[in-house]
Amino acid sequence: MPDSRFPIPDSRFPIPDSRFPIPDSPEQQAQHLYETGQYQEAIPLLEQIISNYTDSGDIVGQINSLVNLALVYQNLGDIDQALETISQSFSRLSKLPNTKERQQLQAQILEVQGQVYLSLGQAEKALSTWQQTSAIYQDIGDLNRLTESQIYQVQALRILGLYNQATKTLTQIKENLQDQPDSQLKSTALQYLGDVLRRVGKFKDSKAILQQSLAIAENLPDQTLIAENLLSLGDTARLKGETEDALDLYQRVVEESPLPHLKIQGQLNQLSVLIATQEWSEARALLPAIDYTFTKLSPSKTAINARIKLGKTLLKAKNSQLTTPNSLATYLADAIKLARNLGDKRAEAEAIGNLGTLYEYNQRLDESQDLTEKALLIAQEIQAPDLAYQWQWQLGRILNLKQDKKSAIAAYSQSVKTLQSIRSDLVAISSDIQFGFRERVEPVYRELVALLLEPNASQENLKKARDVIESLQLAELDNFFQDACLDAKPVNIDEIDPNAAIFYTIILPDRLEVIVTLPGQPLRQITTNLPKTEIEEQLASVKRNITSPWRVLRKKNLQKIHDWLISPIQAELANSNILTLVFIPDGALRNIPMSVLYDGERYSIEKYSIAVAPSLQLIDSQANVRQNFSVLTAGVTEVRPHRPNLGALPGVKVELENINSEVPSLILLNESFTESNFNTEVNTSGYEIVHLATHGEFSSVAEETFLLTWDEVININELNSLISADQKQKNPIELLVLSACQTAAGDSRAALGLAGIAVRGGARSTLASLWSVNDLATAELMTRFYQRLATGKVTKAEALGQAQQKLLQTQEFNHPFYWSAFILLGNWL
Repeated sequence: MPDSRFPIPDSRFPIPDSRFPIPDSPEQQAQHLYETGQYQEAIPLLEQIISNYTDSGDIVGQINSLVNLALVYQNLGDIDQALETISQSFSRLSKLPNTKERQQLQAQILEVQGQVYLSLGQAEKALSTWQQTSAIYQDIGDLNRLTESQIYQVQALRILGLYNQATKTLTQIKENLQDQPDSQLKSTALQYLGDVLRRVGKFKDSKAILQQSLAIAENLPDQTLIAENLLSLGDTARLKGETEDALDLYQRVVEESPLPHLKIQGQLNQLSVLIATQEWSEARALLPAIDYTFTKLSPSKTAINARIKLGKTLLKAKNSQLTTPNSLATYLADAIKLARNLGDKRAEAEAIGNLGTLYEYNQRLDESQDLTEKALLIAQEIQAPDLAYQWQWQLGRILNLKQDKKSAIAAYSQSVKTLQSIRSDLVAISSDIQFGFRERVEPVYRELVALLLEPNASQENLKKARDVIESLQLAELDNFFQDACLDAKPVNIDEIDPNAAIFYTIILPDRLEVIVTLPGQPLRQITTNLPKTEIEEQLASVKRNITSPWRVLRKKNLQKIHDWLISPIQAELANSNILTLVFIPDGALRNIPMSVLYDGERYSIEKYSIAVAPSLQLIDSQANVRQNFSVLTAGVTEVRPHRPNLGALPGVKVELENINSEVPSLILLNESFTESNFNTEVNTSGYEIVHLATHGEFSSVAEETFLLTWDEVININELNSLISADQKQKNPIELLVLSACQTAAGDSRAALGLAGIAVRGGARSTLASLWSVNDLATAELMTRFYQRLATGKVTKAEALGQAQQKLLQTQEFNHPFYWSAFILLGNWL
């Protein structure tokens, strides 16, 4: 049966021979109107075609035309009409006998129904619907349509934040199409893969794949595909920091695309880059061209979204005099009017909320509150939590500005609650631009904590603030991994360790706040009133000092941080018989080992055992290594061709041999430490400890957090999958030791990668180095650590602390560079 569907935007699958230069038949005229974005004009023509098929009794023709009409309504944002038209399609389908042709028609209706669900923000429903279409195409042996259907599924997987699954699906499709002739389908699959790779931070791979896709589109040639690939390449270049290349790629879209809905995207992306780089005169010069393109857009979802995007972009330039508040309000008011005319509730909520943002900036707080509440009401009515949390947050800000703290806290708390309800969706919300999470999610948590932690906060507010800090830590790790698979469980510290104190830290714009949990006692609040910049400069100075053994050690700086965190409650720690300090560090505090804090006489490691927890909710509180444990050790001493920039580690052989002399262990060294060998050993033998003495780097991007084996580079997700779920359940690894790792240079948030290893490395506890340490010092510290651990009389935190103190007492290794780099994350018992 010839396929007479229109190409579906976003999935871009034009029907064979669908691009007719001179439209003649009514169907071809309707398709031409559709492809050029003239949706309103296409409706009467399609209704006439349906009427003609009804008169002639052609049910197949009716169904095909109804499917196309549903697509038109969906693109206009008229979802009710789209659903009604789909319902009519199914009604006519029921009159046909069960043949292959009927199955094909059913699949076509389902494909459009999936698009409508996606428009409603119901990605799971869309995915389920497209899985049905795949099953139909598999059944009738239509492999081309099966591939299309799988690419539809990728749209839903992306929106659900399931990037690993999306990447696997697209990589398989790419392999299947490798030997096929160039086609629109092949180019589309590659473009989607390039977009997904960009989302997970693989910018180099994204660029390479998108260039392949563009080359195919140019050979076809397909103007729409060319423009969409140029837009994708521009987005990748922008995130790589190549702003000039990004501007050039967007300019090509503006110059070469005959379609206004693509041209406007190029112009708006250009404007966004120019505002981000503060090129105000160029940005100002672009506005008349954008206004002109708006006049060429037919009333549609694209026209509304373009105006909203322009409004949001200009809001970021609020101090630049780029435009007046009135003209900005006009763009958003036009979007509201269009959305209401088309019945697009979601767009209406977004436009009204952004108009509220504009009034908030201009201190018109009553009007701003009224608009924000209206936007929130619509978002809740249509069940759009990704919008609702933004307007709850905005309402909190407005109420705070109006000095209504109690109502502000309530609104912020609702926003955080909404964010927690959509953890899996958050990844998709926050990853369309590199710093999306930091701009649109993280501040909600931080601003709520700032409101709760006023001077002398009540116990109730301290508990709420502590819970919000826990939630923020979890959200940061979700964003780091680009999924929400971490299993969080509420934990009571008294049940884990009655001799441990937990320090929750959060760096706010104007102060450092610390909440201390002591077993069986009220929470304590410690406030240091210093600007964030000053706190971060101080921490960076300390990091430089302790990682440079040739520099004179400035203990006064170490004492200053001790004063921020520990000094105010030293007496309570002593009275409570506290033996272990557990830190849940925030921001730049993650880059400093807490063992190095100095009270004027002694380092903190000389008084307490020290541990770090990415989040107390992610701790396996049952973990406990004592006597009779065995160790799987592995290491690489030589430079490897797949990472030639990483130097040799000659001391690793001595380190592993020393461990072997203290505890029973198997050594995988150099050629024997392949990914395959490691996988086999770790999953077939019951080792309690896995010790990897090899180069590794922690980064704020999960894909760039890696460990080196003899033959491969293992990233953090691969490390997690190497240790099978079955193994984790039967014989959980108690401790993962990474003795030759470091945080990525120039990456202020790189220690997030270390926290990521701690919660995803397959072990209950992780011992790792924040920077690369001298081989001999590492071998000495590890030998001492295993000696103490083997006695069965100390916790992991105590064993590490005692080993560090031994090095501290030597003349050769007493500088913190040698002993403080190693930190214990996770369970400290």
